[in-house]
Amino acid sequence: MWRLGHPFAALAAARGTLFPFVPVLIACGIGIWFGLVAEPGLPFYGGIALAALGLLAASVRAPDLVQVPAWAAFCLCLGMLACGLRLSLVAAPVLEFRYYGPVQGRVVEIDRSESDFPRITLDRVVLSRVDPVRTPRTVRVTLHWDGPQTEPKPGLTVILTANLAPPPGPAEPGGFDFRRMAYFEGLGAVGSSRSPLLTLEPAAPGEEWVNRLRAHLSGAIMARIPGQAGAFASGAVTGDRSQIAQATVQDLRASNLSHLLAISGMNMAFLTGFVFALVRYGIALVPPVALRLNSKKVAAAVALVVSAFYLALSGANVATERAFVMVAVMLVAVLADRRAFTLRGVALAGTALLLWQPDSLFGPGFQMSFAATIALVAGFDALRRWPRAQGLPWWGRGVMVAVLSTVIAGAATAPLGAAHFNRFTDYGMIANLLTVPAMGMLIMPGAVIAVLLAPLGLAAPGFWAMELGARWILAVAHLVAGWKGAVTGIPAPVPAVLPLLALGALWVVIWQGRARWLGVAPLVAGFVLWAILPRPDLLISTDGGLAGVMGPEGRALSAAKGAGFAASDWLANDGDLADQKEAANRKGFTGPAMARGFQLGGWRGVVLKGKGAAAQLDRACKENDLVVLAADLAALPEGCIVIDRTELALSGAVAGWLEPDGGLRLIPTNRAARVWMGQVSAQPVIVLPPPQ
Repeated sequence: MWRLGHPFAALAAARGTLFPFVPVLIACGIGIWFGLVAEPGLPFYGGIALAALGLLAASVRAPDLVQVPAWAAFCLCLGMLACGLRLSLVAAPVLEFRYYGPVQGRVVEIDRSESDFPRITLDRVVLSRVDPVRTPRTVRVTLHWDGPQTEPKPGLTVILTANLAPPPGPAEPGGFDFRRMAYFEGLGAVGSSRSPLLTLEPAAPGEEWVNRLRAHLSGAIMARIPGQAGAFASGAVTGDRSQIAQATVQDLRASNLSHLLAISGMNMAFLTGFVFALVRYGIALVPPVALRLNSKKVAAAVALVVSAFYLALSGANVATERAFVMVAVMLVAVLADRRAFTLRGVALAGTALLLWQPDSLFGPGFQMSFAATIALVAGFDALRRWPRAQGLPWWGRGVMVAVLSTVIAGAATAPLGAAHFNRFTDYGMIANLLTVPAMGMLIMPGAVIAVLLAPLGLAAPGFWAMELGARWILAVAHLVAGWKGAVTGIPAPVPAVLPLLALGALWVVIWQGRARWLGVAPLVAGFVLWAILPRPDLLISTDGGLAGVMGPEGRALSAAKGAGFAASDWLANDGDLADQKEAANRKGFTGPAMARGFQLGGWRGVVLKGKGAAAQLDRACKENDLVVLAADLAALPEGCIVIDRTELALSGAVAGWLEPDGGLRLIPTNRAARVWMGQVSAQPVIVLPPPQ
């Protein structure tokens, strides 16, 4: 009995140090909710709410040994309830079919697509012959027209002819689900246009004023700082990245500097830190004022207001909201005479964000930001108790802080970056050491100076500092990206890996005492699973027009063009740095472009596409064990295993693994029926026996 009670006794004894586990447990509840295979209804939420009330009562009135487990279960319930509330708040129509025709709407966001074309997001959408009840709240359109047209600006009501489609699902089972992300962002359709953009109405006075102010400031920056340096400075300061070329983006990614463009924790910290220091030491320069005011608290209050304005100016995306909450917690701690940098403060910020936007848990920005922050707080807290660090001169401490912060944050975020982006930037730490000081000492301070002195016509020094910092960062990015071996491809882990790594690392950091080393077990298990579990032997795209088989050279693709998103996603998840054309030239497929044959273990297969695909089916069935058909069949032929477009519309993309006995396990992407998936029902896993 004592052995059974010992863990509960340890939890009760550690009760005063367990608050940092609150967001961890809420995150577990969120994970459970998103892992459900069917959309829960009111009875589910009613039961969870009643359970939460009972657990809350138990956590207060029950015996000490039961209180902490009751709190833990309450947090799990809270995470699930937050998901249900968020789902009801973001519910909006999603386009259920492909649409071609006029699209009318108000411009609310301007950015750039992966194909390096301008892209606009519209709200107040009107579609021809589509009931307003079924019309998406917002749509995103990539502009391919290169002739004369209206320059998109926030607030303009515009019209154009466009192709629209529902947001696509994952390219493979367990892959990035853009469809889910779009649903929680209220984005109901995506598409492209090859017609000119026309203005219907100008922006109304006071409408979209924040976006218009951002566009004005961005234009002012790029007018004073020409070229990609101005585009980078504008992106880093205002969040407007619409003028940054894809070549620049690729250099930043290859050198691990793309985070400098995300208006996130570092940008917000540099801005608020500069404003805090400017106000505090500015007050100190006026003795009569300094004697009457608490300069530290005044500086914290001003910095809080500035950071809130910056949140609105930068577009209030998830990364910026997360950064603002963390900065706000820190500044409120200063106002309350508490330590600003503690794990409790980080936990409070994490709790607020997870309850507000539970879907952000799965975004790389959320995970990497909190991983870096937690590691920095824990690392520097340990360093504060290191006697040798106290004996360094002031300049030595500054260098040590700069180096260690880069090393600690880099080590904490490296597994997450590798898992989400399937790459490891070998020289990223060097690039960050060379460039992060320029962001903190030139670009962000320069932006504040330019804004303060612009009314006096003296903004030139601020723009000079911004340009100097931006050109230095881009020069380093271009140099490092060009080094041999700058990027190493990393295969995507199975979904269980990141939760194991996160839970293990958090247990090691948060728990006090020798039991913290129990967290090493899930860390090791996560890395072992990542290393040993293989990638799929076969992948089939949602439209049936592309297949990929794993071979000795890597994954071979059935076509050099078409289904580009699926192709790039598959190769990235394989940790393969080749492009689609290179992968299509590998050994693995034979035959003409419209009938590509492949061999997978004992299986003979073929991918049929084009206008005559269905007509080739009888012959293909006689010669092959598996047929992938990029066409719709009214009825499947007997004695032939066919995966056609009708089947794929239900299953989504399909992944296949060879079984030890020679069979083939086919796993569909749509293994659950959730609201963001539309009318699709959950599809089963199919195990095919070995071919005869």
